[in-house]
Amino acid sequence: MTYHTSNEEHPIEIVNIASLEDRVKERMEAGAFGYIRGGSEDEWTMKENTSAFNTKKIMPRVLRGIDHADLHTSVFGIDLDTPIIQAPSAAQGLAHEKGEADTAKGVAAAGSIFSISTYANTTIKDAAAAAPNAPQFFQLYMSKDDGFNEFILTQAMEAGAKAIILTADSTLGGYREEDVINQFQFPLPMPNLAAYSEQSASGSGEGKGIAEIYAAAKQGLVPDDIKKIKEFTHLPVFVKGIQSPEDAEVAIAAGADGIWVSNHGGRQLDGGPASFEVLPMIAATVNKRVPIVFDSGVRRGEHVFKALASGADLVAIGRPVIYGLNLGGAEGVTSVFEHFNKELSITMQLAGTKTIEEVKNTTLLD
Repeated sequence: MTYHTSNEEHPIEIVNIASLEDRVKERMEAGAFGYIRGGSEDEWTMKENTSAFNTKKIMPRVLRGIDHADLHTSVFGIDLDTPIIQAPSAAQGLAHEKGEADTAKGVAAAGSIFSISTYANTTIKDAAAAAPNAPQFFQLYMSKDDGFNEFILTQAMEAGAKAIILTADSTLGGYREEDVINQFQFPLPMPNLAAYSEQSASGSGEGKGIAEIYAAAKQGLVPDDIKKIKEFTHLPVFVKGIQSPEDAEVAIAAGADGIWVSNHGGRQLDGGPASFEVLPMIAATVNKRVPIVFDSGVRRGEHVFKALASGADLVAIGRPVIYGLNLGGAEGVTSVFEHFNKELSITMQLAGTKTIEEVKNTTLLD
C-alpha cells in the first residue's frame, strides 16, 4: 500500500464515475484515501450533494434535428472543448507521484481548465510548465500573513494564471472524522509553502495535520479582500464557496468577476444544503452579471446538464479527477473528462439540445 502510484500514465476504462472510488481505495494507504474521499462529521451534506440532482427532472424534446452535441463554450475569452473544468484540490501527490503536473497535462488534453491549490504538492510554475499554453487558474487560501499572500499571488501571475479563485468557505477545516481516526498528517511537502518558509520559517506542511495547515488561514475574510486581490493581480477573481444569494450579491458588489457555487464537496459545514439545491436561487440573483461555476457531488453527465440548466456556466469536478490521476496519471485524468463528456453528449441529444447555450435554456421539472 502506497500514498501514490508509480509514474505510469494510461487511459482507464470507466463504466461509471462512482465506481472509481472503490478501485482507488484498494490501491492507496488508508489515511491518504480517507483525506481525499472523506467529508465532515456524518457526511450528510456530502451525500446530499449527489442525491439532490434527483430532485429535478429533464423534460426531453424530440423532432429537433439533433444529430450531435456541441460541448464547446468559453469563459473570460478562454475557449473550451467542454463546460466541465477541474475543481482545485490540494495535495495531489497523495494520488500520484507526479501530482498536479500530471493533472495539468490531463486536463489540458481534455481542452479544459486546470486549477492549482495553494496547498499543492507541485509548484505553480512546474504545473504550468507541464501543460504550456493551457489555461490555468490559481486557488488562493488567503493567509493571515499578507507577505505570503503577495508572494503566492506573484507566483501565480508569473506562471500565467488566468484567474484567481478566492476560497471563502475554508477559513478553518471542517471536522473530518476519517482524518481523526487515521491520525492523518500530510506525508509530502507543499512546495508553495516551502518556498515562502525560507523567508518566514513557516514550514512546508509536511508532517502536519489539516487543522495545522488551516491554522495559517485568514479567519476573518471580508469583501474588501476581493478588491485587494484584484488590485494586486489585475486578474479576474472568483469567490468560491458561495452558498446563499445574499453572499453572491455581496461578492459581486465587492468586485468579484465570478461566483463559484460550492460547499467544498461536503468537507466543511455538515448539515448545510446541497450545492445543487441552492444553485437556482443564486443564479437568479447573479442574473448573468458574472459567470457561475458550480461544483460538489457531480458524478454523471446528467448532473452536469442539470447544473447548466439551473444557472451554471461551468461545472467543476474534484474527487473524480483525483481518482483518475491515481489510476492512470495524466491519461487517467483525461479519461475521466472523456467519460463525463460522453454521458453529457448523450444526455444533450436525448434531451433535444445541441449546444451548451440550449442546455442553459432548458427548463427542469420538480
